[in-house]
Amino acid sequence: MTLPEKLQAMEALWEDLSRNAAAFESPSWHGEVLKERLQVAESGQAQFIDWNQAKTEIRQRVP
Repeated sequence: MTLPEKLQAMEALWEDLSRNAAAFESPSWHGEVLKERLQVAESGQAQFIDWNQAKTEIRQRVP
């Protein structure tokens, strides 16, 4: 399986899992990470880009 095929498969799996998000319980450490990231965002230290742009940039970095 090529790298682009693997990424496409991962995206398809993630999309499928996301449809049933209520069926999964997040580990407690997820809440801590989210809290820390919210603090960074609220402090103005975080920089954000559009998700489609992020995917494009990631694909450009991956050979």
